[in-house]
Amino acid sequence: MNIRLALVLILLACGVLDTPRPHTVSAEEPTNSPASTLQHVKAAGAERSIYRTAVPQTKPGETPTADLETFRSRIEPALKKACYECHGPDTAEADIRIDTLNPDLLHGEDVSWWLEVSSAVGNGEMPPEDAAQLTDEERQQIVEWLSAEIQTASQVRRAQHDHSSFRRMTRYEYNYALQDLLGLELDFAKDLPPDPISPDGFQNSSETLQITGKQYAEYLATNRRALDRATVSGQRPQVLYWGVSAQAASADQFAELETKDSMSDDQRQASQAQAAQPSAARQNRQRRGRRGRDGPRRKPAVYQNTETGQTVPVTWSYAGAVHAWSPVTSRPPVPDASQFIAVLPARQRMVIELGNQLPDKGIMRVRVRASRVAAAQDADTQDAASQDSRDQAAAPQLALEFGWQGDKDQKAAYRISQRNVVIEASAAEPQFYQWDIPLSEIHPRNPVRKREKLGVTDRTNPSEYIRLFNASTDSSADIQFDYVEVSAPVYDQWPPQSHAAIFIDSPNRDDEQAYAREIVSRFMRRAWRREVTETEVQLQLELFNRMRPVCKDFEQAMAETLAAVLSSPRFLYLVPAPGSPDKTQPTRHDFQLATRLAMFLWCSIPDDELLDLAAAGQLNRADVLARQTQRMLADPRHQRFSKHFVRQWLNMAPLEFVTIDRDTYPQFDDALMEAMQHEPVALFEQMLQHDHSVVDFLHADYAVVNERLAEHYGLSGVRGNEFRKVSLKPEDNRGGLLTQAGLLAMNSDGTDSHPLKRGIWLLESILNDPPPPPPPAVPEIDVADPEIMKLTLKQRMEDHRSQPACYSCHMKIDPWGVAFENFDALGNWRTRSQGKAIDASSLLYDEHELNGVDGVKRYLLANRQDQFVRGIVHKLTTYALGRPLTFGDRADVEQIAAELRQNGDGLQTLIQQVVASDLFQNTSHPSPDGQLHPDEGNDED
Repeated sequence: MNIRLALVLILLACGVLDTPRPHTVSAEEPTNSPASTLQHVKAAGAERSIYRTAVPQTKPGETPTADLETFRSRIEPALKKACYECHGPDTAEADIRIDTLNPDLLHGEDVSWWLEVSSAVGNGEMPPEDAAQLTDEERQQIVEWLSAEIQTASQVRRAQHDHSSFRRMTRYEYNYALQDLLGLELDFAKDLPPDPISPDGFQNSSETLQITGKQYAEYLATNRRALDRATVSGQRPQVLYWGVSAQAASADQFAELETKDSMSDDQRQASQAQAAQPSAARQNRQRRGRRGRDGPRRKPAVYQNTETGQTVPVTWSYAGAVHAWSPVTSRPPVPDASQFIAVLPARQRMVIELGNQLPDKGIMRVRVRASRVAAAQDADTQDAASQDSRDQAAAPQLALEFGWQGDKDQKAAYRISQRNVVIEASAAEPQFYQWDIPLSEIHPRNPVRKREKLGVTDRTNPSEYIRLFNASTDSSADIQFDYVEVSAPVYDQWPPQSHAAIFIDSPNRDDEQAYAREIVSRFMRRAWRREVTETEVQLQLELFNRMRPVCKDFEQAMAETLAAVLSSPRFLYLVPAPGSPDKTQPTRHDFQLATRLAMFLWCSIPDDELLDLAAAGQLNRADVLARQTQRMLADPRHQRFSKHFVRQWLNMAPLEFVTIDRDTYPQFDDALMEAMQHEPVALFEQMLQHDHSVVDFLHADYAVVNERLAEHYGLSGVRGNEFRKVSLKPEDNRGGLLTQAGLLAMNSDGTDSHPLKRGIWLLESILNDPPPPPPPAVPEIDVADPEIMKLTLKQRMEDHRSQPACYSCHMKIDPWGVAFENFDALGNWRTRSQGKAIDASSLLYDEHELNGVDGVKRYLLANRQDQFVRGIVHKLTTYALGRPLTFGDRADVEQIAAELRQNGDGLQTLIQQVVASDLFQNTSHPSPDGQLHPDEGNDED
């Protein structure tokens, strides 16, 4: 039986003790009093931290010994009094005998059991209520003795057993490494298989990152494609230009209106009404297409003559490519502002068809002269206040999409802009807004664009288009524009910077062998993250010489050679630097430290500054390492770390797959989902850059939101898509991670809350204390039983928990999950569900009442700050090292946690302490399975 499950089962089955634990809040302290704010509870909880006293450390050269004298004189008598009756020689419930545990934690085999005893005694889970009780002094003595012995045992066992972070790069690390190495922000790894997730929730774990022969072949092919994108050959390609004005696009339709001037008034009015709106059949199709998911039917996109007020509908059909615009080879002059404009309402799209001449490589530059639609002025109906309100309304946002439609069955359309452009220009002063889109990243393309002629009506249409999409949700956020310019392929310089960074200027250009050696050695140093030997360079040059006769030019042969460099384990794997006579051990250590630091904070390879410091043997100096850490956290590349650590730490993968019920939540849209996904990362970034306390993750009096998320939370005064810090009031019921909509939504079923998911997530991600696995053959709630369905959700969970097979797990999980019942599946605050008042109160195993999410926060801030801090240190260190932590690492984790608590709990402080720790800087030999030791590295791959 699982040790943890067995112990928890015994303790919970026997009952719990309502005795204050050391350093926890007693019954008299007002943690649940409304007069005591969460900020006050947070400050008081920090003052009671056990880490305010120094964590014992083994002195250098000292041989630690087990403190058996204290155990015999003080600890054993207390355990005998309170524990032996149930777990001693006479009873041994569940075959657990504490009296036979070896008190020598340094060398004995019962460390796992002592860890459980420490947790159970420290958290008040034992002894049970009907057993002999421990005094506060006895409880404190047990906890302090176990803490000291566990700390010493951890240090001893780590010194005896080394651990390896030997692993390949994750898919995202590989992608960022190629981006930084080649100078291209492209998605190189999109075709590679996803990485497995380790049991502790991380993708960068050495336990799971192996490679197969098939994967290696995929890496080789990807490396060749990457070099192909980064390098060019031949002359600069001709740029094609498309210049499309609203006047030209609407000319035919407005001409039809002009011809109707000669008709009778009745005929003209009927004709104009028909021209100004789609046909009845099209209206029906639009009505059907614009209801349901996006709510009521919206205004259509139109062309407008601003002088006459006349409008005609924007239409497009794929047949025959009749709407395709022809490009020219010289840039057309930008026309003056016109009286003819296109008006694009919220959630509407407008197609600009470009034919079949878009190239495969280079940049497609799209420029749109646009503005916000001017608000109508009506002095009789609009006062100054309402006009000011309109002026303060959210600026509309424009996104760029790409698509094609060969026939009724072959089509594709998808967003290609990574960001929405916020249209802030006024109608009186429109501005150009621009996207630069790598054509090689647009996929899929029209498969017949190079095989079929344009305009042949009885064949598949080879044309492609861009589509402007008003991504705003506000029904009044219309966008108007009068000119769109598309140019491709655009190169701001020739050859491109990515090419020039590889084929550098050199006096050796006329000597292929010397120039090849210069390029290869320089590239290998960055890719392999260390100095390279002459032998290693020569091996690559031999490959170049074999490839040169079969390649059309020098550049192609070099690209093949560099692809092999990228396919080496020295690039794909994080391996120690090889030993050689002219390199000292400290220098090799510095190169490994540079790689570990860059993978931690940039998810990528070291830059030249880190490599130069490593080569000089300077990076291991404490002051240099601290400055480099600070520099790297100020570099935009650190945002990769924020994104990937937060999403893995909080196990956010389910948020990408949860299906929100659109009938229950018609207000849900893609913009809200994007904001929910980014909010935890935005909070982490805010805390990181300002070194806020990590305890703010439990509760903060501020949130970091954008306009869409603020609207969802009912917060006013937030405009735009950028995330920013806003102050919160207690009645907002927000602050910290626990109340973020995305984290609540991913722990739901998409229609309603899911207390079990929420409770498990809190224990695993926030407290680093996962519940025991469920026993086999667990009975499920019978949703077909009408008597069961009459019960509230809380009552159904209590009924389920009453079954013996379910009690041990659910007693630990359910109280946490029930406390979040005031939040629905989308994270909205509510007081009623299915017509019944919500009861979000629950009792923990120690009979402590959690009164909703406010009670959860109060309890965690008062009683579990140290556990949370230790948990986030554990998670961050696991991520930083790229391997699971073991008992041997516990002492270092405790030391980092203690130093963090003693220095203000700052998030940036934590990162600095992890980097400065022996655990991070230690150049470990792999565990004795023969994988790879630093001294065993060779010069060949």
